[in-house]
Amino acid sequence: MARKQVTEMFFAVMLFNCLLLAQNHSISEAPTPQPQSGGSSNYPDPMHGVTEGSLEPEECGGRCAGRCSKTAFKKPCMFFCQKCCAKCLCVPYGTYGNKQSCPCYNEWKTKRGGPKCP
Repeated sequence: MARKQVTEMFFAVMLFNCLLLAQNHSISEAPTPQPQSGGSSNYPDPMHGVTEGSLEPEECGGRCAGRCSKTAFKKPCMFFCQKCCAKCLCVPYGTYGNKQSCPCYNEWKTKRGGPKCP
């Protein structure tokens, strides 16, 4: 196998493991965003950062740190999450799934058709 194919396969396997481990650890832990009721908040919109285009590029690091917090493969998870966040300006809530809130994040695929974003 050519070195490029081995490298692509390695990253595909790492991403798959990242997603699989995140799913196993957080299926029941993903909170549903709730509207704020009158209290003070840093963001007046409860869907800030969750819906497409609602983040500023400098906010991606913090959102991705939360998204990748439960995986054993933090480096590849953070790499791909930040790449996806820079393009889509959103990161789905929770540590796994919930991609319906950010269609761009959900629909970006690898060359082989797998999910690019964790």
